[in-house]
Amino acid sequence: MVEVGPRDGLQNEKDIVATADKLGLIERAIAWRARRIEVTSFVNPKRVPQLADAEELVALLPERSDVTYIGLVLNRRGAERALATGRIDELGAVCVTSDTFGIRNQGQTAAESLDAAREIVALAKAAGRSAQITIATAFGCPFEGEVAIDHVVEMAKRAADANPREVALADTIGVGVPAQVAELVGRVAEAIAPLPVRVHFHNTRGTGLANVWAAVGEGAAVVDASLGGIGGCPFAPGAAGNVATEDVAYMLERSGIATGLSLPGLVEAAGWFAGVMDRPLPALVSRAPAFPS
Repeated sequence: MVEVGPRDGLQNEKDIVATADKLGLIERAIAWRARRIEVTSFVNPKRVPQLADAEELVALLPERSDVTYIGLVLNRRGAERALATGRIDELGAVCVTSDTFGIRNQGQTAAESLDAAREIVALAKAAGRSAQITIATAFGCPFEGEVAIDHVVEMAKRAADANPREVALADTIGVGVPAQVAELVGRVAEAIAPLPVRVHFHNTRGTGLANVWAAVGEGAAVVDASLGGIGGCPFAPGAAGNVATEDVAYMLERSGIATGLSLPGLVEAAGWFAGVMDRPLPALVSRAPAFPS
């Protein structure tokens, strides 16, 4: 599992979260045994002011040889910033399925965003780092609506040709349903094998956990999640929170699928994080009685 709370969880928040609290979230993630953490993004701070402290935060990260720190980047400039810190282990590149969303989100058409993602992988490899590619709006676009599965599969093949660590399918606005997820994940897994498929779901319409289960059943090897279930995209109208790390971990562990995460640690951290955010968080497991007690 990849913990995306420090980046995707916070990027849509209007009230700026202190750098010290972001660091506290990352330290707690390490304590609950998260080993891949998306810590921030290196994007225009005017467009995403919540993450304007990227370099400051990264400089404070604990020195851990067993933890992969991921920085999201959208272009060469962002990749160069991330690599210049010397502390980012993996670049997260993003391409999009629709021109309209791509232009609004990163100033690129779908094809241009895929070319940029492939370039980011090459830059990371040249610097001795790993990189991954996420296909955003893979299950639906807020502006163009339905996205053809064949289109996503072809994008995944081109992304895989760059030899990233994995290719992720992201339900950016939370419109996916299990049958759709099973078909797309199954087809992409077959098309890019042996490269792993990662999935990223938002729970906007209450289908997030069911989609995770469908994806895992079709061979998805890695799942993104955010502590407490917070998150969203500032450029996708109506995009609500990510699937909650504690909810996903509970479902998978109780189903016999090991995540490596400490559920008690997650629940404890969620209580602290709710205090930082000064509101109840959307996750359910961290608000329910422990089971088994």
